[in-house]
Amino acid sequence: MEEKIIGIDLGTSNSAAAVMVGGKPTIVPAAEGVSIGGKAVPSYVAFTKDGQVLVGEPARRQAALNPETTIQAIKRKMGTDYTVTMFGKTYTPQQISGFILRKIKNDAEAFLGQKVSKAVITVPAYFNDAQRQATKDAGEIAGLEVVRLINEPTAAAFAYGLDKTEGEHKILVFDLGGGTLDVTIMEFGGNVFTVKSTSGDTQLGGTDMDNALLNYVAEDFHSQNGIDLRVDKMAMQRLREGVEKAKVELSTTFETTINLPFITADASGPKHLVMPITRAKLESLVQPIIDRCREPVNRAVAMPVSPHNRSTISSLSVVRPGCQLFRSLLRVILARLRSAASIPWSALPWVLRSRVESWAAKLKVGWSWLTSLRSHSASKRSVVSLRR
Repeated sequence: MEEKIIGIDLGTSNSAAAVMVGGKPTIVPAAEGVSIGGKAVPSYVAFTKDGQVLVGEPARRQAALNPETTIQAIKRKMGTDYTVTMFGKTYTPQQISGFILRKIKNDAEAFLGQKVSKAVITVPAYFNDAQRQATKDAGEIAGLEVVRLINEPTAAAFAYGLDKTEGEHKILVFDLGGGTLDVTIMEFGGNVFTVKSTSGDTQLGGTDMDNALLNYVAEDFHSQNGIDLRVDKMAMQRLREGVEKAKVELSTTFETTINLPFITADASGPKHLVMPITRAKLESLVQPIIDRCREPVNRAVAMPVSPHNRSTISSLSVVRPGCQLFRSLLRVILARLRSAASIPWSALPWVLRSRVESWAAKLKVGWSWLTSLRSHSASKRSVVSLRR
């Protein structure tokens, strides 16, 4: 039986894996089936009093009841000396990520019906050596030989099939993830990719957008009731889930309501959180985060080692899911970055591969549009021109 090597996107809030089946990339389904991230595995790890370790959807489901023993967004701690102690045992970010990778490995083996021992893992292009080594260590902890780490923007370009196009091109990949931002300029031609410049921010992503909406709702509740939900971990986990649900609904509607009964209580009795949220309000809340994307783009375009003449950059292609909210945010992002980098629409090279679970995977489109994008590109349903 032919040995299979799986490709893994180890994400801040969701992770996923794909494998070549019959010559085509196929998403490895999670054992629990479809979750809030489509077929993705939520990047949650939880510990129970009886010694169990829950990973993925089971961990996410119980997070509201056990917030103190549930870990999420561990990717942002990779390559640091951060540790977490659960029931007297201390874990590193590599070990927590190792639990996630082992779960993905087990799902892949169940899906393929054979052992899986090798993997290629994508990492943010802006990851430093310590963060990259921590990712490899996590793979080894999970029982996987990490045959290669691939920068996420490069993986996006391959997923889109740009290596199959004719001629020479210069492209800019804007990769806004759950916890990291990458901006990479590449030249390709003759099946060869050359990275010309890379910039980014390893502490900027969809998680910050989540927190912006969450803090807005918490502040509003505090002003009306005099109770700060942010000091109550259980209430905050319920609020986070309510915010995510509202965000999903705002992809297809202009207004929704966050409704969380019995969110907390005081001497007068139980308190309920009922708050309408509009799409316009959400977009205004995340605008400061979008504005933070400007500087990485400026740095990538103006790299002194390889300054990029904007006039040599070709057309604009945007790879994205077809949800209304993401479309609106996408246009705001492009407008802001276009202004920041002073690049005219007709000269933008963009292949925008946004795998923010908050703004893509959780908006009912899943991760398959990323890994299996090449199979979709023939129909061009996921490619939109935003030229004037």
